[in-house]
Amino acid sequence: MIKNYKVITLCGSTRFKKEFMNVQKELTLKGNIVISVGLFGHSGDNEVWENMDEGTLTKTKEMLDDMHKRKIDMADEIFVINVDGYIGESTKSEIEYAKKTGKKVNYLEK
Repeated sequence: MIKNYKVITLCGSTRFKKEFMNVQKELTLKGNIVISVGLFGHSGDNEVWENMDEGTLTKTKEMLDDMHKRKIDMADEIFVINVDGYIGESTKSEIEYAKKTGKKVNYLEK
């Protein structure tokens, strides 16, 4: 029996690693396929940015932002991790993109 699972992409600042992990578990246990960030550049994955020159850093950030939009394309909806109401510039652009492409947007905090 094949079930039709909803696909949800998580969006938000990577400084909220603990919240990302908690929401990912919670949504998965509710029967959703969850797509998350590939790394936590603002909370622990500093080795990614070490020894990168400015040009490489910019290209890498652009690639990761674009990759996350492709993750939104693959999803039925997005779930925004907005701890204390915080939504940064990258996340704002992801929310706009999701809305523009007809995706439902849910938030951790109202």
